[in-house]
Amino acid sequence: MGITPESIKELLDSEDFGMRIRGLNQLREIEPETAFAMVKSLITDDNTRVRYAAVSQLDTLGVKNKDQSLIILRDRLFNDPEPDVQAAAADAIGGLKLVEAFEDLANVYHDTSEWLVQFSIVAALGELGDPRGFDLLSEALNSNNNLLQTAAIGSMGELGDTRAIPLLSSFVDHEDWQIRYRLAQALGRLGGDEAQAVIAKLADDESEQVAHEAKNNLK
Repeated sequence: MGITPESIKELLDSEDFGMRIRGLNQLREIEPETAFAMVKSLITDDNTRVRYAAVSQLDTLGVKNKDQSLIILRDRLFNDPEPDVQAAAADAIGGLKLVEAFEDLANVYHDTSEWLVQFSIVAALGELGDPRGFDLLSEALNSNNNLLQTAAIGSMGELGDTRAIPLLSSFVDHEDWQIRYRLAQALGRLGGDEAQAVIAKLADDESEQVAHEAKNNLK
């Protein structure tokens, strides 16, 4: 028997959270408008894993329902008790490019003590492409968390603001090779002589992965 909205609804209505997650995964197999209507009932599920799975679906199911998605994602970003779900909401906001939520992301970034939420917000700012994100990304570059710094470097590259080049260049000798790897990618996106000079230095990096990526980004 094939997957149908009726068979999925039966799973979503199950008392077994594993069955509800299975149903959420199957929403990808049906028409997006129908799937979006069905996923909404699981956004505030009692089970964290179910809420996370439901919110994570919105970056694809919400494409044609951005106004409703914005309302839902703002609510989860501010009000969900679990950082994982808040992070998923930030991811979906970035994926849907909901620039209307920029101030919400910035406020939560400064109010939360959860690094995972901050990480997802920093990553979302690159996808969002809003130039207002530059200052917050600059702030994240000064974090003492390497993962936040890595995400900020990547998002700076996506944002495309060449003011980032001097800020990013200071990471050329960073001890973490993954940061230097991401740096080569970001500078390649930003382009220009100043960026290329740093990439040329990274092309001689002691890490084979970093050197290879830098060479790929040399013009």
